Amino acid sequence: MITETQPLVPPTDTTQHRDIAASYEVVRRYSGDLCEPLQLEDYIPQPVEFVSPPKWHLAHTSWFFEEFILVKFQKGYKRYHPDFSYLFNSYYNHMGTRVMRTDRGNITRPGVDEVYRYRQYIDTAMRRLIAESLTPELEELIVLGLNHEQQHQELLITDLKYILGHNPIFPVYREGFSLTEVQNQASGTVFIPEGIYQIGFKEGEFCYDNELGRHKVYLEDFEISQALVTNGEYLDFINDGGYSTFDLWLDEGWQWVNAQGAKAPLYWHHIDGEWHHYTLGGLQKVNPDSVLGHVNYYEASAFAAWKGMRLPTEFEWEAAAPQLPWGQRWEWTQSAYLPYPRFSKAPGAIGEYNGKFMVNQMVLRGGSTATSPGHSRITYRNFFHPHLQWQCMGVRLVF
Repeated sequence: MITETQPLVPPTDTTQHRDIAASYEVVRRYSGDLCEPLQLEDYIPQPVEFVSPPKWHLAHTSWFFEEFILVKFQKGYKRYHPDFSYLFNSYYNHMGTRVMRTDRGNITRPGVDEVYRYRQYIDTAMRRLIAESLTPELEELIVLGLNHEQQHQELLITDLKYILGHNPIFPVYREGFSLTEVQNQASGTVFIPEGIYQIGFKEGEFCYDNELGRHKVYLEDFEISQALVTNGEYLDFINDGGYSTFDLWLDEGWQWVNAQGAKAPLYWHHIDGEWHHYTLGGLQKVNPDSVLGHVNYYEASAFAAWKGMRLPTEFEWEAAAPQLPWGQRWEWTQSAYLPYPRFSKAPGAIGEYNGKFMVNQMVLRGGSTATSPGHSRITYRNFFHPHLQWQCMGVRLVF
């Protein structure tokens, strides 16, 4: 059970440790902990295509262990239900047909109780498999499955915020809880000298394939802010006509502003002359000292232009990261999501994990208050389409 004084994420990082059995229990239990405050009806809605219902996340993460591990490694394994592979496959074409992403909210059956029984069924089978035959190949897939579930834990809580944040009465997920009420702990800038820098994953127990292909890049010298942009700074941008000044925006961004009628970050509401924002603890006044969140790439780019600065490239960010505080927001970079040198996709369904998404998306770095501990690292490459706001996305500027 999550209480008001407990952190959002588990207190220790276990997915990088060799005790796979313990890691499995911690990660799987935490998904249920996130859902503990929910009412039954909260598990079902899908207000927009890019948001998935909490029930679907719980089922899909179990499906991953079933289809990628249990079916292959446990002799005589019997799938829990013949329809679940169709219902809870996300985007793996190698795994067969699937429900369209837009229709995940229409999966009212199986019910929530049945999904939890499915999770218990998978957990029982996985415990037996781990105890009986933990080969290096199996261990590698289990670690991938745990990191996959941690990704969905972050999506679950941010999807839930979108679901509840678009309820007209702004319901409370948990009293006193917020993903965004954090403040900078550093100020000033870091100078990074001109030179050649190594980029990409070097060594360790786990990384995704999109981090591989360590390579050299040349960077001119630059200064990068130690602090992330705050709500107060962004309010100055709003009050100075930031959303009505086309010269600040990329063309696609300006089209987005006009199509959406955008005037502020996601979840912000101007009420009785003051800005409020929806948090998972309910509607609150915007704290100008808190770090900005829920802005898209277009907004980040326009704000940087207004300040006479720019966003870092992902290579600049990685070169500077050892000297920066990070982990409060996924930070937009001005780098397109592209493969590193020598990138190659794994065979089969695992190869669909990252490579096929390397188009029309921008890279974010760092991690956020919704990210499980140990799940991000300096070389971690997150990526989203530039119009999306619903993750805990923020801005760090280069001078």
